[in-house]
Amino acid sequence: MPSIDKAIDNGELKQRQPEQELVCVTGAGGFIGSWVVKELLLRGYRVRGTARDPADRKNAHLLALEGAEERLALCCADVLDYDGLRAAFRGCRGVFHVASPVSNDPDLVPVAVEGTRNVIRAAADAGVQRVVFTSSYGAVHMDPNRCPDAVLDETCWSDYEYCKKTGNLYCCAKMMAEITATEEAAKRGLELAVVVPSMTMGPMLQQSLNFSSSHVARYLTGAKPTYPNAVAAYTDVRDVARAHVLVYEHPDACGRYLCIGAVLHRAHFLQLLGDLFPQYHITAKCEEDGKPMAKPYKFSNQRLRDLGLEFTPLKESLYETVACLQKKGHLPLPVVPIAQKRAYL
Repeated sequence: MPSIDKAIDNGELKQRQPEQELVCVTGAGGFIGSWVVKELLLRGYRVRGTARDPADRKNAHLLALEGAEERLALCCADVLDYDGLRAAFRGCRGVFHVASPVSNDPDLVPVAVEGTRNVIRAAADAGVQRVVFTSSYGAVHMDPNRCPDAVLDETCWSDYEYCKKTGNLYCCAKMMAEITATEEAAKRGLELAVVVPSMTMGPMLQQSLNFSSSHVARYLTGAKPTYPNAVAAYTDVRDVARAHVLVYEHPDACGRYLCIGAVLHRAHFLQLLGDLFPQYHITAKCEEDGKPMAKPYKFSNQRLRDLGLEFTPLKESLYETVACLQKKGHLPLPVVPIAQKRAYL
């Protein structure tokens, strides 16, 4: 499907032809990476996806995507291997740097920074024109001094020392990696756009359980007996994938793009989950009973809306998340009592 965006050639406006473009996606087999690959294939791009072991069965879902047989190639590359990255990027017009482990490992910050520096340098040396970097709202919202009435937007940054002190090393890593990407791209003259997704919901393409899907499953299986007195931001993984392609295809798109669909308290999140799936026993106990409930903050996703992105309702995302977890065997199907079954008939 050709893009509706236009490119200028010899002073004339003409329609872009994605099928003529080769792009690379790092971390192609992950939750977000898989959906970015799927979105690019649906739009007609030729895609090269990187993985540490392309032959691993955990990447088999990519080869089953529509258009994969004709336009997807998987190659071996690690973000700490500059030569491998440069080989993967050779001939590509664009790179989507999605690869990033989700952990609080103390070594994560230097690995994320060095890996991102390698990606930007390898992209520039391979002749890539445009890079889309996947950041995280962990690099944006972790600031205890932000005014409760302030609107969270692309100008906001997390407090690095606060993240470090509270053990949120993943947030530290995403902050430093994003700063590194911005600085290195500016040095090398690379076009750079940054997508900043929040907690990502929605169906999985991969078989293995990812962090945010596990987050939902634990409340449904009773593994989480209580919930924190906290708020969080959520977005649909398909919206995140579309955001990546939108900022890539719009030639004027640059800087950060906050990809948040909703912000709500964990109690309301679980209530929504319980309304959708009343058969499961979801905890109703807060870790801080008796204390005032934390208030959701205001946020702006206007920059992505201006590019044409319409955000999926959280209720829809949650329903499809759980349905996918059930289908892939990560969540047991609830046992419905006979009387209740009859009531459904």
